[in-house]
Amino acid sequence: MTGRIGVARGTALYVGAVLGPGVLVLPALAVHAAGPASLLAWAAMLAVSVPIAAAFAALGIRYPDSGGVATFTRRAFGPTAGTVVGWWFYTAVPMGMVAGAMAGARYAATAVNAGPDAAAGIAAGMLAAAYGMNLVGLHLSGRLHLALTGGLCALLVTVIVVSVPHVAASRFTPFAPQGLPGIASAAAVLFVAICGWEAAAHLAGEFTHPRRQLPIVAVASLSIIAVLYAGLAICTVGVLGASGGRSEVPLLRLLGPQAGIGASTAAALCALLLTFGACFTFIAAAARAGAALGRDGAFPAWFGVTGVDGVPRRSLAVQASGAAAVAVAALAAPTVVDVDLLMRAFSVLVASVTLLGLAAAVRLLDSPLIRGGAAVGAAVVGGVAVCGGRLVVLPAAVAVAALAWRRRHPVPRERPAGSPVTRPTLGTTSRRIAEVDVQPRRSFDLVNPGARMSASTRSRPVSER
Repeated sequence: MTGRIGVARGTALYVGAVLGPGVLVLPALAVHAAGPASLLAWAAMLAVSVPIAAAFAALGIRYPDSGGVATFTRRAFGPTAGTVVGWWFYTAVPMGMVAGAMAGARYAATAVNAGPDAAAGIAAGMLAAAYGMNLVGLHLSGRLHLALTGGLCALLVTVIVVSVPHVAASRFTPFAPQGLPGIASAAAVLFVAICGWEAAAHLAGEFTHPRRQLPIVAVASLSIIAVLYAGLAICTVGVLGASGGRSEVPLLRLLGPQAGIGASTAAALCALLLTFGACFTFIAAAARAGAALGRDGAFPAWFGVTGVDGVPRRSLAVQASGAAAVAVAALAAPTVVDVDLLMRAFSVLVASVTLLGLAAAVRLLDSPLIRGGAAVGAAVVGGVAVCGGRLVVLPAAVAVAALAWRRRHPVPRERPAGSPVTRPTLGTTSRRIAEVDVQPRRSFDLVNPGARMSASTRSRPVSER
């Protein structure tokens, strides 16, 4: 497959995946849980994100495939584990996207004093735009996404710069009113802040030169995210103090006293950009994950058929249908299917995906440093997953369904797990099977990974090799 994105667009996609709508409320939630000591929880989560980002970047370099974590897990532990991970991620995204859109829309509506009907309309509009832009592919929509991410970062930097002069040392005392349990509770809440690296891994195959570009993208996006998160966390504590933990719109409160009439507009714009960026990247990742799962037999082959431009429209349509079903359920039973439930369900599924992805990194990668970091990250993520309480039954239920599918549709033994396959196109000749190599671009031979294939061989479709 020909790569479509470079360093700038890749960085925008990675930042958009990790720096989601949670930044609107997470600093306040952390302050509510631990007071000023929430800064320690922030430091711990940002420190953990370093080995997680490094592990997924290294895996993406070695196996640049749209299957992402499912491909990594399949290579490490076999097709059954890969199927389970793929189903977890594909199931999680519709719930997370609806929850994120609802949270971002409510924040934006509150900032401009609009009602719940306006918030519902904003959420629907954001989801429609995110799915619609994915229809045109990452090459074209990535340009707009790059501009939106740049504008978002500029707004958040402005919030930090405007707020820093109002930081007061007195608001950092008492430092840990809830003690160590409060810090642990804040850390569990803040796991959402480092979600996204597993989603971005599904886009590794879209880079023109993943081996050269992915390390740059990982470092750049991690640096941007760390600076913005740390700045907002410090300002929330130093400017708002304990009252920051009780605010529904902490970003607006940071801007309000200093920015005048433009504060509400700026806060609403931040909410919309943060939400849209995360939704766009996760949807793109899930659509490509579905196509890869169809290609590898973990989903019906129908999912693996894409357009001539490489956009997995069938998988994207299923994702959009899933999000619509979740949204209808949330509207029909708002007291049962609320933002909190959807976000927690999304978090426990994504934590399960991340856990097995890091375990795959420990088994597949050669670097002792990255493998050690992945092991530490896996231990932390495992603890977060356990904190999901009763919702841990959700990944268990999805795993049972995935295992039942795998039992009825076993992978042929003669085909290496994760290798491209050819299936009937089930339609016009304008569609083709998604062909994504899972080996590094300069050593595609799955039987003998050390061998180099000729340029003429690489250029031919899978069905002709």
